[in-house]
Amino acid sequence: MKEIDNRLVQIVPSERQLNHQKLQFYSFVHFTLNTFTDKEWGDGTEEPAIFNPEKLDAKQWVDSIKAAGMKGLILTCKHHDGFCLWPSNYTEHTVAASPYKEGKGDIVKEVSKACSDAGIAFGVYLSPWDRNNKSYGQGKEYDDFFIHQLEELLTNYGEVFTVWFDGACGEGPNGKKQIYDWDRYYEVIRRLQPGACISVCGPDVRWCGNEAGDTRASEWSVVPMRTRDTEKIAENSQQQDDDCFRERNISAHDADLGSREILDKEKELIWYPAEVNTSIRPGWFYHEYEDDKVKPLSKLIHIYNNSVGGNATFLLNIPPTKEGLFHENDVKRLHEIGAYLKQAYGKNLMDLAELKADSFMPGFDIENVRTDDYDTYFRTNDGVTDCMIHLMWREKVEVNHLVLKENIRLSQRIEKFEVQSLIDGNYNTIYEGTVVGHKKIIPLENISTSEIIIRILDARVAPTLSFLGVY
Repeated sequence: MKEIDNRLVQIVPSERQLNHQKLQFYSFVHFTLNTFTDKEWGDGTEEPAIFNPEKLDAKQWVDSIKAAGMKGLILTCKHHDGFCLWPSNYTEHTVAASPYKEGKGDIVKEVSKACSDAGIAFGVYLSPWDRNNKSYGQGKEYDDFFIHQLEELLTNYGEVFTVWFDGACGEGPNGKKQIYDWDRYYEVIRRLQPGACISVCGPDVRWCGNEAGDTRASEWSVVPMRTRDTEKIAENSQQQDDDCFRERNISAHDADLGSREILDKEKELIWYPAEVNTSIRPGWFYHEYEDDKVKPLSKLIHIYNNSVGGNATFLLNIPPTKEGLFHENDVKRLHEIGAYLKQAYGKNLMDLAELKADSFMPGFDIENVRTDDYDTYFRTNDGVTDCMIHLMWREKVEVNHLVLKENIRLSQRIEKFEVQSLIDGNYNTIYEGTVVGHKKIIPLENISTSEIIIRILDARVAPTLSFLGVY
């Protein structure tokens, strides 16, 4: 497997992908005319006159997501109904035609400013399917319109960390579907916001494949080039009012995208990390009847551990009410998430541990894993693809989580590992895993021990670790 291993580790993240993955946990905010019609998908015939979120407070949104430990916010600047939350110069179907602030409001500006003030990254969602625009389905005429709106969002609202596209596509007024000119869209984004990742229907971040928060046991970042086009197929992308689609799990046939065996015969490979997205409620837009259906803390933490802690990122949607506020039940849950994360990962027991490794390259010894950055890291000597790392404490410690991070600047290398713990005088295997990648969170359920051994059993080439955390 040496030839394929050497080929795989040549695939590394771009700087924009690396920065995106460091965000780990960020929010979606779905808000449009659907909020006022009590629908999930609008058809473009809704009147802007119904849109009047009189208490809209972007600072409340940002403060709430920040309390949860999130580092970014993506706003649905325009959903499929074609209604723009900014006063676009290219359509009258915008907030300027609504009663909100007597037609002088710009919600994109309010949210981007609130994010900037709080140190939160700002991202935009712009639906490629505009059910209000009469040029939809007319080819270049519609693409010109869409490009103009992209340019408005990417030049007037500061730095953008992501442009989030889905592949929703339907028939226009002429009965034709629009063939999206994706390459043209990408060129505009790269030119105007070179640091922004293009997500889902784009080359930088891929969708995990469902809206339930379900994740793969082994989430690889090096995958076939062909996976880049999966979500551009309408039936593979989001579906209207389809609860089965929304809550589906990852099926067996797409559970492995990046093992050696899968990639061996692939001609073109890319670095294409996964994003896990779900809503804090059953729907993506606010519905009063869902006020008592906010996902429980245990479910959200489970998704967090398996996404952020499974070499992916976690995009959690919070929908504002008709008043323009996050509902108190959602806000309460967000604060609970933040409190849990601070309690669970607030104290690193590595500070008290003695460390040893049976193999390392000079200058890259195991002590480097105490700092969480890519400038200092552990790695074995060339040609050594397995090693044992020993953590020891003078007295027993109570351990709930173990965190491992590879130096993904050097690609994703670890293929297989196990964790052992000294319990009642015996070394017991307490976890077996495959992928580490950007971050692996291992739940250990309050183990009392004075020794933990991490055995890297197999790697593509000399394995690396940039950080170890014991909590």
